[in-house]
Amino acid sequence: MRDIAVMTDSNAGLTQEESVRYGVEILPMSFIINGKIYYEGKDISHEEFFRKLGEDAQVSTSQPSPGEVTERWEKLLKRHDEVVYIPMSSGLSKSFETAQALSGEYGGRVQVVDSKRVSLPQKLMVLDGVALAKEGKSAAEIKEMLEREALDSAIYIAVDTLKYLKRGGRITGAAAAIGSMLNIKPVLLVKGERLDAYEKARGMKAARRIMLQAVRTEIEDSFREYVEKGEVCLQMAHSCMEEEMIAEWTEKIREEFPGWELLTARLPLCLSCHVGPNGFGVAVTRRIRTEK
Repeated sequence: MRDIAVMTDSNAGLTQEESVRYGVEILPMSFIINGKIYYEGKDISHEEFFRKLGEDAQVSTSQPSPGEVTERWEKLLKRHDEVVYIPMSSGLSKSFETAQALSGEYGGRVQVVDSKRVSLPQKLMVLDGVALAKEGKSAAEIKEMLEREALDSAIYIAVDTLKYLKRGGRITGAAAAIGSMLNIKPVLLVKGERLDAYEKARGMKAARRIMLQAVRTEIEDSFREYVEKGEVCLQMAHSCMEEEMIAEWTEKIREEFPGWELLTARLPLCLSCHVGPNGFGVAVTRRIRTEK
């Protein structure tokens, strides 16, 4: 049986403890803040990141360099037969495109998965990859199976402030000013390759209702077949919310969907750049394995 290593980036939100528990290699994503490079989970915490964001620091995302990626692969290939690398969605970053090109130099021993996902849905795909490797699947087989399920996920995110969408060029200054005056809270959708506007709400309570109804519709429509097979779980994520708000939002989801598996985590910094603080999300995702 082949010895397969699974690798992802920090956008999947695995903790260091989970990295050790599941044997997953994590490549930290980098950010440029006021001209200095920081690596998520390595030399900048979520709290420090949001402090700098609140101070109006110049923040931009940066994909890993080719050298950083191939150095990790080569170390893994000294101990394993093959590598499955699962970066964030190709629609949100050039990381997949770069890695895919680099993998051609490894004679099929490195397989790069276009996850079409980010945050907790990406994490679930990584755990599916770990489970498939334990079952004896080859790297090429794992890539094929994971990419077949890639689009079976939807994340709805409510944004508390329009400031960071404006800063990132996703809305105009005029739209941000009008939206703030009217207490407009955008609900964003990450499904497949894009981060898109889904609906506008007047206040966060209305945004929450919209998101929960959207997830219910997904469950009853797009995901019905997988629900019947027991292959669907819910996820809750947030960006620098207070503990009381996190508990309230989590309880609301549990009340709306009693008995469902619910995973929780922080949004990765690549999304938090655009969402800003006090954003929260809910996702519905198919997972093809149930590795705990």
